[in-house]
Amino acid sequence: MVPDTVRVWLVERTYSDDEQNLIILVYATLDGSRYFRKERALPSFTGAARETTAALDVTADQLGTVEDEETRDRYATEADRMATEYGPDESV
Repeated sequence: MVPDTVRVWLVERTYSDDEQNLIILVYATLDGSRYFRKERALPSFTGAARETTAALDVTADQLGTVEDEETRDRYATEADRMATEYGPDESV
């Protein structure tokens, strides 16, 4: 991990309701208290697949705070599961 970064784990993958062909990836800290949201267009029909890794290293200023306790607990559970089952650079 790069100094001054925080490791976050993939906890949620959803499709945008507002825009077509947009996928939303949410990564969170192991305790579920902070999150990083990444929006990405779905792969085109060219066959070029984009890799989604189990974890990312981001700077602290890129993280939002999870206010809702239920969401925080869900993120913590999923982040722990991902960290246990996958290496940070593994494709999921």
